[in-house]
Amino acid sequence: MPLQNRVTPLGEIIATPHRGLFTGNRGIIHDPATKTLLSKRWSSPAWLTCVCEFRGRRREVMGGRSWTELFFLDEATAFAAGHRPCFFCRRDDANRFRAAWERGNGVTHVSAPDIDAVLHRERLAGRKKRLHALPTPLGKLPDGAMVQQGAESYLIAQGQALLWSPAGYRKAQNPIEDAMLLTPPSTLRALDDGYRPVLHPSAVA
Repeated sequence: MPLQNRVTPLGEIIATPHRGLFTGNRGIIHDPATKTLLSKRWSSPAWLTCVCEFRGRRREVMGGRSWTELFFLDEATAFAAGHRPCFFCRRDDANRFRAAWERGNGVTHVSAPDIDAVLHRERLAGRKKRLHALPTPLGKLPDGAMVQQGAESYLIAQGQALLWSPAGYRKAQNPIEDAMLLTPPSTLRALDDGYRPVLHPSAVA
């Protein structure tokens, strides 16, 4: 039985046997005795995206009162849910993200908590995912942006919409006409200014 630890683009946490490219966390949100989630879905405004392997360290997933290991199909999914690169295990990526985030948002000398504060406002509407109006036509969104139409989430890659699933992406079969933006606007501006997220192989096949 898979653990409930896989994050969707909507920020929901589901159980699925499919593996992802990244791990990460939102603080401690599980009971180690049962390896199940608590009612809360975050305990820290720092929502991180981490590498699955780092300096040979091994962790038992949900095995202790440390951060709750969450998993993401790819970095675009993590961004859509409201996460950012970790400055500890992904320092180079995090610094590239911060530089693009600063340029895109017209600010300088921001700290990780500064970014977290903005993302926290942009990713949540109460306990639910905050959706945003598209700032540009769908085909002009940068690679790695994600949108929501009805119950489905879509990745934008090379101007095309790809349907998200826990197993990967496939080309959208129906027109995308009334989509809302999932990726937080400040992160979208970082993508527009040159940050290239790691995409699942199914998106670039």
